[in-house]
Amino acid sequence: MKKLTSLLLLILASVVIHAQNTQTIRGVITDKTSEMPLPGVSVTIVGTNLGAVTDSAGRYVLTGVPLGRHQLSYGSAGYHGASIPEVLVTAGKEVVLDVALEQRLVTLQTYTITATATKKGAATNEFSAGSARSFNLEDVTRYAGGRNDPSKLVSNYAGVVANSDARNDIVVRGNSPTGVLWRIEGSPSPSPNHFATLGTTGGPVSALNTNMLKTSDFLTGAFPAEYGNATAAVFDINLRSGNSSRHETTLQVNAFSGVEATVEGPLNNKNNGAAYLASYRYAVAALANTVGVNIGTKAIPYYQDWAFNLTTGKSRLGRFSFFGMGGLSHISFVGSKTDSTDFYGQADEDSYDKSNFSYFGAKNTLDIDSRTYLRTVVTYAHTVDHYDQWRYPDPVPPYHDRWMNYTNDNRTSTVRFSSYLNQKVNSRFSYRIGAAGEALGLKIHVLDKIARPAAAPFDTVSNYDGTPFLLQYFGQFKYRLSEQFSIIGGLHGMHFDANGSDAVEPRLSATYQLPAGQSLSLSYGLHSELQPLPVYFQSYDETDQIRDSSNRKLGLTRAQHYVLTYEWRFMPGWRLKAEAYYQYLFDVPVERNPSGFSMLNAGADFGFPDKVGLVNKGTGTNKGVELTVERFLDHGYYLLLTTSLFDSKYKGSDGIERNTAFNYKYVFNALAGKEWKLGNSGANAFTVDIRLSAIGGRYATPVNTPASLAAGYEIDDTLHYNSQRLSDYFRLDTKFGYRTSSKKRRLSSTFYLDLQNVTNRRNIFLVQYNQAKGIAAPIYQIRFFPDILYRIQF
Repeated sequence: MKKLTSLLLLILASVVIHAQNTQTIRGVITDKTSEMPLPGVSVTIVGTNLGAVTDSAGRYVLTGVPLGRHQLSYGSAGYHGASIPEVLVTAGKEVVLDVALEQRLVTLQTYTITATATKKGAATNEFSAGSARSFNLEDVTRYAGGRNDPSKLVSNYAGVVANSDARNDIVVRGNSPTGVLWRIEGSPSPSPNHFATLGTTGGPVSALNTNMLKTSDFLTGAFPAEYGNATAAVFDINLRSGNSSRHETTLQVNAFSGVEATVEGPLNNKNNGAAYLASYRYAVAALANTVGVNIGTKAIPYYQDWAFNLTTGKSRLGRFSFFGMGGLSHISFVGSKTDSTDFYGQADEDSYDKSNFSYFGAKNTLDIDSRTYLRTVVTYAHTVDHYDQWRYPDPVPPYHDRWMNYTNDNRTSTVRFSSYLNQKVNSRFSYRIGAAGEALGLKIHVLDKIARPAAAPFDTVSNYDGTPFLLQYFGQFKYRLSEQFSIIGGLHGMHFDANGSDAVEPRLSATYQLPAGQSLSLSYGLHSELQPLPVYFQSYDETDQIRDSSNRKLGLTRAQHYVLTYEWRFMPGWRLKAEAYYQYLFDVPVERNPSGFSMLNAGADFGFPDKVGLVNKGTGTNKGVELTVERFLDHGYYLLLTTSLFDSKYKGSDGIERNTAFNYKYVFNALAGKEWKLGNSGANAFTVDIRLSAIGGRYATPVNTPASLAAGYEIDDTLHYNSQRLSDYFRLDTKFGYRTSSKKRRLSSTFYLDLQNVTNRRNIFLVQYNQAKGIAAPIYQIRFFPDILYRIQF
């Protein structure tokens, strides 16, 4: 840490000292549908005489902008105006603010820029309706308890539950986390999390650097036709481009995400938009353990990650971007250092986990004409998930004569290609058609002899080496019958060549704008997804000692979504949103013989049940209502209240309806924050943020303690699936921040102290069999945890 401090001081000393009481705002204005640049757009800062007009490339530059928060207005003849409040301007970094405007159905010869704010929180994808919203860098870093993690951010939204304090898997409307799709720069990606395992969508620590993020979308139901292979939610992540006019640096230290550096700037001096953006992070979680903070385990996690995005200027071949990210992580659970409160380890075992991922891509956008473009994305992803477990003879201590009783080595090398054509036919009608292919290179090797003697042979649970191929295709349209009424429709198709599974899925939404800022939407969608890849290639059930490779024949899990949405923007900066939904899931994998097992209960852990011989005969239902009352940050404060009441049920092959493992019944979140300006200029500020979360208890299958004691490992009471309801969850987080901008140099800094679970409440996570003690005992969520962040920009 001394070397790190010296390095930071050296960098700061090299910053050129100049008067820096103002800053620059720049960006590009485009047509929302065609994504073509809009020249002649008037840009003004409300309350000042500062203004600009976009050039032929849609670019604008506002110089001499005072530090602090400002409201920007955008207007052009024939387009709906936009107004963006509370734009933060600091000394250390220029503001790059790109805006998309929607064309009016009736072209106006004159126009007036009004103070009506753009619909904050609305999805950036114009084909989205209803259950969708956007989020950006400032959203991710603002809320208390967020850990700079997009998954933790969206858990504050209606219908979303963070399944665990120790992982960032999310439960959306009662669905398994496996139903979540991650897309980065328009292409499906592996789970962007450290310590991620094959088939899961979450992990203990996010590997997404929030300083790299552009405004992105999060969708929770009845998705547009371009999204496939998902039944629960979609993270549509976009990476921002670097500043193409000035070199800038961000240095940051965070107790959870680590030490990081982000650099950006122009790639040339042609002012054509070519820029670089790159970041690197290294974990400092060891410091938390050193000072006695419980992060869910006494084992020390080691992880690091990196990301980049290189963008070129426009040429005859179009605009290119080259992007990538990756992460390395490993952890060792040593039995002699483990106690009964540990999430992951057992006192009579040593285990070692390593997971790596890398993701590279190239994106090209080629303008066909003034209303049409072709976008193509090619990506390559490589993942490694390796885990070894060693067992000691009981009792322990002493610790000697261990033997390996489990090992898995899962690797993927996946090439993805996607391309779509987008055309704005006129101000009323636009469409998008495309196709995508995924060559899923897989190597899966799992050996198991848990609770067997050291000399016993291993059973081969999974062994596969191949490249199954997934083809997806879609067509979608948007038709605006009037300024008030629009229809979005489409068709999505899938084909999985490993077993010939097919799906054709219709999607349809209708939105009507009511008077006084109100709107009503009705959406329907049929959605399908592959099974988690390890499930297909599971060939041996260690518990029941059954060998069967027929899981490879499993078809797709399918779901019908119905969503009714009402939204009311009843005051400037305020909105009320209510949604009612019903989801019917079918073709769910269950056991061939009558039982209460269903894959709808799996996916929130590091692995999947070792069930073989599954068939697509299960069903499930998710139904609920959601209410959101939100005041976006304005005049120094914000408020977010979300309430979800829902019911999640399933039927296994025995036909009995049960609660799913994700049927929390209710979720309530209350978030609020206040910003006090300091000094005459308002460039500095002190902030306080509060988050309160109350969640119903989850349903769990009881541990069969006598059977577990006899077997030497945990065995559940499968005659009573999900019959035990755990206690309710409650957590209060508070966050204090201080933001400064230097008057003498191009430098700004931010400090946060995020106190998580300030009441130190013992929220139960699960009841787990303890091998050393021979009993089933509760395991608790993370208790009080202080998270600290310090960021400087210059």
